[in-house]
Amino acid sequence: MPNAIIDAVRRNKARWPYILIAPLGAVAGYVFAGQLGLIVATFLGPTFLAFILPNLPDAIPIDAATGLTTRDGLVIALDNALRSGKQNGLASGAIVFEIDRFKLIEERHDRSGVEAIFKSIAVRLSAILRADDIAARLDGPTFAVGLSPTRRFDLEAAIQLASRIQHTMAEPFNIAGMNVYLTVSIGFGLSDRLDQKTGVALLQAANSALIEAQRHAPAAIRSFSPSMRNRIANCNELSQQVTRALDNGEIRAFFQPQISTRTGEITGFETLARWQHPRRGLIPPLEFLPALAQAGQMHRLGEAMIHDALSSLRRWDETGLLIPRVGVNFSKEELTDPQLVDRIEQRLHEFGLDANRLAVEVLETVVADHADDIVIRNLSGLAGLGCSLDLDDFGTGHASITSIRRYSIERIKIDRSFVTRIDADDEQQKMVAAILTMADRLGLDTLAEGVETTEERLKLAELGCGHVQGFGIARPLPPADVDNWINNYSPVAVGSRGLRRKAG
Repeated sequence: MPNAIIDAVRRNKARWPYILIAPLGAVAGYVFAGQLGLIVATFLGPTFLAFILPNLPDAIPIDAATGLTTRDGLVIALDNALRSGKQNGLASGAIVFEIDRFKLIEERHDRSGVEAIFKSIAVRLSAILRADDIAARLDGPTFAVGLSPTRRFDLEAAIQLASRIQHTMAEPFNIAGMNVYLTVSIGFGLSDRLDQKTGVALLQAANSALIEAQRHAPAAIRSFSPSMRNRIANCNELSQQVTRALDNGEIRAFFQPQISTRTGEITGFETLARWQHPRRGLIPPLEFLPALAQAGQMHRLGEAMIHDALSSLRRWDETGLLIPRVGVNFSKEELTDPQLVDRIEQRLHEFGLDANRLAVEVLETVVADHADDIVIRNLSGLAGLGCSLDLDDFGTGHASITSIRRYSIERIKIDRSFVTRIDADDEQQKMVAAILTMADRLGLDTLAEGVETTEERLKLAELGCGHVQGFGIARPLPPADVDNWINNYSPVAVGSRGLRRKAG
């Protein structure tokens, strides 16, 4: 029996005050029942404690860095809130939020700076919550709120609170004399939308909503719905499959030609990722790119596309096919890699190619998003190597002229939404004419994407667009078909009514 007592005390260090009950019980037993009471209290009291201590309530665990409760503590609080809500007809919920682009913050600040941000988040979060709400840090840059039961906590109230959290976190954090700006993406779950009303289930619901919000980050808010869980499960399965596809070489580069509207000559190829699934066939990028991003594999995809593009370019050189350059899309994740410029320089050297043979394509939304210093530094570094910079999907991201100048952009690629039916739509023509005039004044080259008909190509040539690309010239081609297409292609004069192919 003494061993059982010792083990119970060891397992329950936080409950040592209860141990004081034993000697007090012995004294009380003697006072009220004499020697017999003393004997009973002395021997039975510790035995009772040995069994009762493991079932006493847990002390709320605390996160050392922020002073907030932890995941386990939050689950306990949510269980209590749900139980109380059920008894009293009240509603509750959970909110989970995470710092967007946290990796970049870690790269910029040392550990003490990051922990200072976490502490400031904890202070701000606690300041906007009610006294009975529970704030928690789950792990890393992820925080949560357990909402105490209330008579009215519906979708509107949850969105309002989520917006308050975003607004509070948007204020600058002063870290070592430097202002740091953050955004957070938020997911929340409501107790009345749960099938299983437990703290774990409510927290999982909020976390599922956060995952959905992060697909639309930065600064997105999403509410949990039962259908979301199936969608996330499917996305997780696809993320696993797409990672294996990268390992197995199923995702590879296809190439779409770009031609001059003035001479009809091939001026380059764009590298496009395609997934040749062993059972489903060719899977479009709109389906698998989000899964790659969710799996954190965009850097691997970028590396594969660079390898395929440069190796193909060298092979074309060796076979006498004169292709001036090849374009590769760079994601925001890749552009925040501090080692990007060194890696690209090493790759170019490995394949024996000049840097001006590689066109770095960057989405306009990246440039328009007030990009971080490391993005600016990387684009400047790539331009310094001699790579040309193309601004992709121009017209969709509201990039300023200042941004275009800052990033040393050489060519803008007009988004396909401005090109469709341009031969017949006066408004489309006016819009593209304005873009081309701006580009001309800034000394920028131009390329129109998504050209599907000869009429569209001719109108773009008439308006002064420098290059065209799209299904009207050729669909993206697998590497094995590119050589044959190049050999069969014949340049077309601007005034011609069609694209000619060599006979044979």
